[in-house]
Amino acid sequence: MEKQVDILIIGAGISGIGVAAHLSKNSPQRQFEILERRESFGGTWDLFRYPGIRSDSDMSTFGFNFKPWCKANVLADGASIKGYLGEVIDEFKLKEKIHFGHRVLSANYDSTSKKWHVVVEDSNKKQQTWVANFVVGCTGYYNYDQGYAPTFPNQDAFKGQLIHPQHWPENLDYTGKKVVIIGSGATAITLVPAMSKGGAGHVTMLQRSPTYITTVPSIDFIYEKTRRFMSEETAYKFTRARNIGMQRAIYALSQKHPKTVRRLLLKAIEMQLKGKVDMKHFTPSYNPWDQRLCVVPDGDLFKILREGKASVETDQIEKFTETGIQLKSGKHLDADIIVSATGLQVQIMGGVQAKVDGKPINSSEHMLYNGIMLSDIPNMAMIIGYVNASWTLKVDIAADYISRLLNYMDKNNYDEVIPAGNKNEIEEDTVMGKLSSGYISRAAHELPKQGKHAPWQVTNNYLEDRKSLQNAKFDDGILHFHKHSDVNTRKPKLVS
Repeated sequence: MEKQVDILIIGAGISGIGVAAHLSKNSPQRQFEILERRESFGGTWDLFRYPGIRSDSDMSTFGFNFKPWCKANVLADGASIKGYLGEVIDEFKLKEKIHFGHRVLSANYDSTSKKWHVVVEDSNKKQQTWVANFVVGCTGYYNYDQGYAPTFPNQDAFKGQLIHPQHWPENLDYTGKKVVIIGSGATAITLVPAMSKGGAGHVTMLQRSPTYITTVPSIDFIYEKTRRFMSEETAYKFTRARNIGMQRAIYALSQKHPKTVRRLLLKAIEMQLKGKVDMKHFTPSYNPWDQRLCVVPDGDLFKILREGKASVETDQIEKFTETGIQLKSGKHLDADIIVSATGLQVQIMGGVQAKVDGKPINSSEHMLYNGIMLSDIPNMAMIIGYVNASWTLKVDIAADYISRLLNYMDKNNYDEVIPAGNKNEIEEDTVMGKLSSGYISRAAHELPKQGKHAPWQVTNNYLEDRKSLQNAKFDDGILHFHKHSDVNTRKPKLVS
């Protein structure tokens, strides 16, 4: 028996919860349901359990625009972020809308009925088809089942534990153990101080090349002061606006004057290391923001390194041995535990096999209209957050746009919308822009393409996007609308 729904949101992470909240506020006439493959909400903040898991964006911009983050900490741990999302679920009564343990296997759009037929498998391996008028993909951008885990030479020879942060063993005891963490990104620089403070005997960060790292305070003292004479909401808005401006200014300056920003970043690191660690381990070969800038609270990574509780090696792996890793330089790193913090595998729409009239959709052959809808694909939106700012900034403005689009369709009795693409607009770059991070480079064949001009050009500029989406006209000649049925027939109750 099929289930009839109006709007189907795939994913109950930060994107799905954000979209659901905006729909509840702005399009109360539309009914929606949320499918979540896991047994709990939170997405990233439910999946990752490694020590120290936290945001790498400030919480004033990582929080939603409608829900103030009322704490002074700049960054937040995973449990606190999941708790925040739980509050949103409660406030908007979303719990009854979320169907846990429901994994989407495939989705096919039928042009005749103008509906999506979505095959879903529940936790008992029972399959059922859900029929929806509109689908919003909120699955994030990476493969939840498998992180990027390259096979190292002689890997099977290692007698200790080899772990990927995406699948952290419950109750792992690393007390007194020698730990080697392979990688230099956000996960690695979080794990080093966390595992050191958690009792590891010694932690070594093994990197092939350095990453830019900047220090942020753990407490936002300006926010602390402003909320003494402002309401929580006003203080949050003020702090959010300030940090959005700072984020954009730093990114723009990095693009325009990379040498200046590089010099400032390296000088700040040098001051943190205080001569205790060789700067070669923190001097990247690329320009700032060619890859995402990593942050550490109160310089915790540098403090641990100065104290000698952890160390950094910049080298290449020759092979694994029974007792650790042999480097090409000839040095051997002894290890009881090796953590392969080697990154993510990019995956669009959570690996769902999506089709239109039976023809598979290859995202890399499409552009994104206004950064939200795939060209030539009907009645579908997807949330892809910013690569150079907080993910949630995009969630807010994209969800607001989707709500306005649905309201426009209701007002005009439309039940199909298609962003008509133009092949002459397609560029070779992906929607991730110029970032050269490994996980993005590896996924170029999966990611939607950039367009030459608006509305196909993804700028990764929140301030520009907010203005353009708020002022966007739906009768722009690119969005093609069609009528099929009376609007009242598009509001089915969820039935089995």
